This record gives sequence, C-alpha cells and structure tokens, in this order.
Amino acid sequence: MYKKGFIKVASVTPKLKVGNPSYNVKEMLEILKDIESSITVFPELSVSAYTCNDLFFQDSLLSDTKEAIKYILNHNTHEGLVIIGAPLEIDGALYNTAFIIEKHKIIGIVPKFYLPNTGEFYEKRWFQSGFEIVKKKKMVEFDSKLIPFGNIIFKSNDEQISFGIEICEDMWAPISPGNILSINGAKMILNLSASNEVLGKREIRKRTIIEHSRRNEGAYVYSSAGVNESTSETVFSGHNIITQNGILIVETENFNQESEVIYGDIDLKQVDFKRRTNASYRDSLNRYQYDFQTVRFNLEETQEYSFSKKFDSTPFVPKINVLADFEKIAALQENALIKRIKHVRADSLVIGVSGGLDSTLALLIAIRCYDNLQIDRKKIIAVTMPGPHTSSITKKNALELMDMLGVTLLDIDINKHVKDHFDLIGHDGVTEDIAYENTQARIRTTILMNIANKEKGIVLGTGDLSELALGWCTYNGDQMSMYGINAGIPKTLVKFMIYNYAINKFSKGVKSTLLSILDTPITPELTTNQKTEDAIGKYMVNDFIIHRVLRFGDDETRINWLLKLVFNFNDEESKKYTNNFFHRFYSQQFKRQALPDSPKILDISISPRGDLRLPSDIDNRS
Repeated sequence: MYKKGFIKVASVTPKLKVGNPSYNVKEMLEILKDIESSITVFPELSVSAYTCNDLFFQDSLLSDTKEAIKYILNHNTHEGLVIIGAPLEIDGALYNTAFIIEKHKIIGIVPKFYLPNTGEFYEKRWFQSGFEIVKKKKMVEFDSKLIPFGNIIFKSNDEQISFGIEICEDMWAPISPGNILSINGAKMILNLSASNEVLGKREIRKRTIIEHSRRNEGAYVYSSAGVNESTSETVFSGHNIITQNGILIVETENFNQESEVIYGDIDLKQVDFKRRTNASYRDSLNRYQYDFQTVRFNLEETQEYSFSKKFDSTPFVPKINVLADFEKIAALQENALIKRIKHVRADSLVIGVSGGLDSTLALLIAIRCYDNLQIDRKKIIAVTMPGPHTSSITKKNALELMDMLGVTLLDIDINKHVKDHFDLIGHDGVTEDIAYENTQARIRTTILMNIANKEKGIVLGTGDLSELALGWCTYNGDQMSMYGINAGIPKTLVKFMIYNYAINKFSKGVKSTLLSILDTPITPELTTNQKTEDAIGKYMVNDFIIHRVLRFGDDETRINWLLKLVFNFNDEESKKYTNNFFHRFYSQQFKRQALPDSPKILDISISPRGDLRLPSDIDNRS
C-alpha cells in the first residue's frame, strides 16, 4: 500500500528451520501471499537461518541457498519489494548480505559491514566485512545476471520513496552505514537483524532504533531472528520494531513460536518536512559523501489505503502516561508564570474570568503559582464582566469558581459602558456586526489593563493556541495581555488540563464547578446564541489540522484525504474544514505578529518570535 506519501511497511520474523533454505523460502512465500505492505523486511540470513555456524563453510548450504533464492524469484506473487538475508560467496569469501527483490528480479545486493566478533558472536569466523570489496565491485553475478552491489540507495521512479540497508551490527556502530545513507537521501533504513535476547537488551535495542530514526530524521524498519533459530548458545526473540522520526510506531512482543508480521505506516512527507526544517540535518548534507549507487524501482500508488493503526483524532491529548504528562504540562505553565511574576515584581495578577475554558485554566494556574510563592490569593484580581449576551450559566460558574478559590472577585457589568461606546461611534447597538462584537471584547481588555495599572499588576492572557491559529480573537482585545499563559495550549489540551486539575488537584466543590465549565458549550458570548464551533467548526477537527500542518507540513489536498479517513467526512465536509482553516490561518497572521510573550509547551508553537515566522500578507486564495 502506497498513497499520498504514506507507505505501508512490514517487519517479519518467519518460522524457519536452521540450515534448510528450501523450507525457509517456502514459509516466506506463504507469508508474502497475504502480506499487505509495499516493502517487506525479513531477518538477517533468513534464507539459511543465522545460527548455521560452520555449516556456512559447506558447499551444500551455499548451493541450497542459491537455489532457494531462485525459487523465490520464480514463485513470488508479491507486488511490493521484498528484502531477504542470505550468505553470498564472492571470489572465495563469504559475505553476509541482503537481497533486495522486486517481483521476479534482484535489484540490489548489500553486504554487512560491521561483523560482531565478541561475546557470543563469531561472525568473522565465517564472513568477510563488506568495507573493502565495495571499493572494488559495483556489480556481482548471481544466476548469470549482473546485480548492483555495495553502497546503494534505492529510489522509486517517482522520487518519493528512498531507502538504504543495514544488517544488524551495522546499526550498533559509532557511525553506522544508516547515518551516512540517511544524509545522502535515504528516507528509510531497513535493518535485517539477528539480535539475541538477554536480560535488559530489549529496552536498549528499542532505544537505539528510536534514536536512529530521530537523528536521521527518517524511518527505521527492523526485523530480527526469532525463537526457531538454534538455541545451542543463544536465544532469539523476534523483537521487530518500526519507528519514525524518534517515535515508536509498533514493536512485537517476545518469543512467538509462529511466523509473525507487524505493519507500520511510514509518512514520507513528514520525513521531507522534518529534514527541510532541521538545520542540523541540513548542515550534515554534503559533508559525508560516499560513493553510492542509485538503484531505481517502480511502485505504483494504490487506489485504496488502510492504516494499520487508527489515526488519533485528538493528537494533542495524552493517552499513555496521562497523569505524568498532565503534571509536566502543569509544571511548564506554572513555572513559566512564576518566573514572570518574580521578574516583574507586580503587586497583583489581573485575570478576566468568563466562566469559559481558557480563563478557567489561566485562573487555576495563577492560584497554584501564588500558593507556590506563598502569596495571598487575594492578590489575584479575578474580574467577571457580564455584557449583553452573557448567559446565566457562565456567570454562575465564574462567580462560584472565583469565590471557592478565594481570590479577589470583581463583578463589573459592562452593558452601560458598551451602550455609551456605541453612542460615541454612532453604532445603532442592534446590528450584530464585527464592530458590535469587538467593542465588547476591547472594552473588557481596557478594563483589565486599567485595573492592572491601578493595582500595580499585570494582565494574564487567556487565549489558547487553537484560537490564535484560527484568528478567533479580537485584535487588541482578548488577543492582547501582558503574558499569554495559554498560547501554547490547543483547545483540546485545555479541556484535558482542566479535567485533570478537577480530578487530581481540587476539592469537591471546585471539582464540580470545573466539570460544569467543561460541559458548557464554547462561546465568546458576543452575539445572540453564539456558539464558537458553529462558526469555525469543531475544535477537535481544527486541532487535528493544526497538528498535521505544524508537525508534518501537510497541504490542503492531503488533509482533505485524512479528514475523510479520520472523521468519516464526505468530500464536501472535508473541503469546508480545510478551506476555512487555511483561509483563517494565513489571513489572521497579523494578530499573531503582535502576541505578548507566552511559554512554549508542545513541540509546536505559533509564536512569531519562535516556531512560526510568517508575513502578515500571505494570500493563499486561488
């Protein structure tokens, strides 16, 4: 499967018999009949088995291996690429090699370079390192055909897919072939391995592979020998791993007695994006040049694509170490604010509290900071400013929360102030246009700023990353503050944080109010019956788009396709979301250009001084 920059790969540990190539390749072919991947990787020396020891010297094993490979070529029905491991004799010396097969032909052979020869490993007894021979030979003969050999980067004809090969110990070297392959264009490293299992090795192996994919800004597909290898001296577990850009996609459990296949969906566009944006990776280019061959192959895009794992529709929300991640995010926000409070030496902190999500999170952070600094919570001035469209439920939640938290509570009705302002600017006070909405937002900000001046304090901003990405804020209204504590937190994560504060950090009364706030529809309450998600779409969908744009650099076409898969949208619904998002995202950059300081919390940010340097006058309209 290969579509829109995604390619499905498989890592396989086949059930095998040591020294029985005929049996082994037939097992591989059975697996390949049902395989769903475009690239399939089998373990090191998988045709013969890894643990043949001195049997590698016997002509019978080498002859059987050659015949078994020819059998694969003649009977292979798989449409993708297959990578198998086998011993290969060249000029009287044996090499531990990987055969790269496209349908009925071998398109390349790569030798192993680093041969382990310590502890339980004795590979130099049987095999020769590939370092010297690749300088002399670019082609080797197999079955009367000349095959590209040595340092090879395999590239698809459409230029989208590229990979290189490592064999087991190569990965463990201080500077691995995969490092060099990656900075010379390989987006994926495929490793055929026979890594035995001893206590503690599994975690080391996993960390090493994940780190390779991070440092190389690419994908790593690792296939290892299993329990059917000889156990005379060592035990193999079949620990297969697929990672990308420092993230574990999937790994196998240990010790499966049968053949085992795992799948991973590699995002080649993400690799491209990460490499474009990583200055250290770019600085490495052209510094470590090797004499590589390029071997081309053809892989057509498939009509359909089925992801092996369900896409996470809320990628910003922690799913595994939930409490630990909550504590880390809380610590980042709280310590950011503590530093700012200490630095400005303000006498007070002023927060506009609407009874909505963002101002609630800001208030919770503020009181925890003041408690940490042993400052009286009364120095936090929480201001609720009901206006023409403030609902009874949001005002009730705001007042209850402020009262229970023990802060200084100011209830300032802005209705008269709004009417007076409408009179000043000649607005009829009835037409619910942009001026009607923004007047209320700017009046609230003006009140907060003036209270802060009066009380020698600072205004704590409440707007979140999602609102700022969409421009869902009033310029010089709620867009402005003296410190934007939530600007690094998307809306879905705001809800996660409030929920966990409610469950883990506060008493029953506060908890009940927080849960009520979470259940209240999101609205700025600036017009009649206004609901934010009716205007700009569901935050869950918009946050997913933000995740794809800022983390992976996806364009509208790709996001349209993904929205249909993840949210079961039809084409019209998907395009509506993407068109709305990209229009708002670019047209509202001018608001982000004037953002106050705010802490970065995730691996992405929309700060104009940090991650997102965009001009304000981008025009992406067709």
